[in-house]
Amino acid sequence: MHRLQLHYTLAKDSSPTLLRNPLIDLLQAVSSQGSISGGARALGLSYRHVWGELKRWENELGNELVIWEKGQRAHLTEFGNKLMWAERRAQARLSPQIEALRAELERSYALAFDNGVHVVTLYASHDDALSRLREHALQGDHLALPQESGRLHLDIRFTGSVDAIRALNEGRCVMAGFHTLLGTGKKTLTERIYKPLLQPGQHKIIGFARRTQGLMVVRGNPLSLHSLQDVVQRQARFANRTLGSGTRVALDELLAQAGLLASQLPGYDHTEPSHSAVAQAVAAGQCDAGLGIAAAAQAAGLDFVPLADESYHLVCLKSALAQPGIAALLHLLQTPQWLGQINTIPGYQAQQSGRVQSMRKVLPWWDYRQDKTPASRPKIQGASLLAFNTMKTP
Repeated sequence: MHRLQLHYTLAKDSSPTLLRNPLIDLLQAVSSQGSISGGARALGLSYRHVWGELKRWENELGNELVIWEKGQRAHLTEFGNKLMWAERRAQARLSPQIEALRAELERSYALAFDNGVHVVTLYASHDDALSRLREHALQGDHLALPQESGRLHLDIRFTGSVDAIRALNEGRCVMAGFHTLLGTGKKTLTERIYKPLLQPGQHKIIGFARRTQGLMVVRGNPLSLHSLQDVVQRQARFANRTLGSGTRVALDELLAQAGLLASQLPGYDHTEPSHSAVAQAVAAGQCDAGLGIAAAAQAAGLDFVPLADESYHLVCLKSALAQPGIAALLHLLQTPQWLGQINTIPGYQAQQSGRVQSMRKVLPWWDYRQDKTPASRPKIQGASLLAFNTMKTP
């Protein structure tokens, strides 16, 4: 099959042809006008340009496109007509999607030129409440936001918790969402994963919600799975989350607390990209259980066995707190409308929503004093010296 690469331009208006392609425009003009010169005039181009483009396309495609003889009308070859047919067929089949894309692009660019709209880009671990928040923010005038804060559009990209914080640190977003199990202290996996990514004085933790993680199992829980120990003992098939996701960190933490090894969990290497994907895998019979949230289990018609509570945090750089978009978001998170809505999501409750919190209090494994101890000082200096020497080495 011949591979043809064509470049299209989205039409500015809602004309029947939503996508425009230079080659198809050339063929259409020459065919309708009956001559290359007439086609050139219709397109507002020179005869030399149109003739040259037709020759270039014929060489590239390896087929003649137009037949013209002195004193005769120019007409398309069979191959040229087939190209036109393929174009019309593709446009007809894709027109609903193309129209939706054009409308979305128009809306997005309209927001870019509207000084009253603030766009906040947020990378976050998958969360049903954040999806609900995005739709809630689109209600705009119904949110009782301060007049000076303007309207808010949340550009949310769901990714793993670790990747979300890295995206924040690399400047790819202005806010990140991640979650940690309640009660995880020092010398835990949670500390080892998140502590290197967050810096006191640089990052600010913002409250969002408390939610429950648990086992998602088929209706009736026929295998009587009430804990991870039950999953291991009954050799139930398990669905895990991808590396870097907050739920996978939570699972490893729960396994450690239960004295279990990852290798003991059947299906530990079977990964799914979201809570919903895990729930669907269970519902489809591909596995017997998976760790997730109650909302995802309910949506898939599954039973939910609570295992542990966790806090879902938002984090931004301290310097971003003064940005209008962040200020509007923090206000929105504290409105009665939003607090009432989040409490209706199964397994969720508002927790210091929209309030800037102490990192040391929220993440108890953070101890600012330990960086000042004699034991840790040489290690930090040594690391800095190593980095400096590496940079200076020819």
